Amino acid sequence: MIIYIGADHRGFKLKQSLVDYLKSSGYSVSDLGDDRYDENDDYVDFAIKVAEKVIGDPIGGKGVLICGSGVGVDVVANRFPGVRSALAISTDQVLMARKDDDVNVLSLAADFTDEDTAKKILGVWLQTPFSGEERYQMRLNKLKELDNSINQLPNL
Repeated sequence: MIIYIGADHRGFKLKQSLVDYLKSSGYSVSDLGDDRYDENDDYVDFAIKVAEKVIGDPIGGKGVLICGSGVGVDVVANRFPGVRSALAISTDQVLMARKDDDVNVLSLAADFTDEDTAKKILGVWLQTPFSGEERYQMRLNKLKELDNSINQLPNL
């Protein structure tokens, strides 16, 4: 499994720390930027890159996105069919997101999540499998149907 990670300038420092944490934990990491602190970069660009990689690797691809509030990257990622991103603020929340909703992208708020908490959230997210329970799988199937029907709509 490859972990695709990206962050804007507000998430840059936390991203660097999480890349080190992931690598030291034995994960393969693809850092999609930013590769330097740039106060003029835009979270949209990094969220697009990560979301594209995750949907291109539907079996095992997972993504981590970080911006100041976490909301921006979460909104962008969830525009991609097949991406299920969760803005997580606690280990309990992310446990349920993985177990029940099989989220494949974790969005974090650098302005509101300290480094230790982010590592704990990330660890739980990576170690928690999707339960596969019928009712949760049914919901994921409905999301796939929704993605397909939205893709059939004309551009407005």
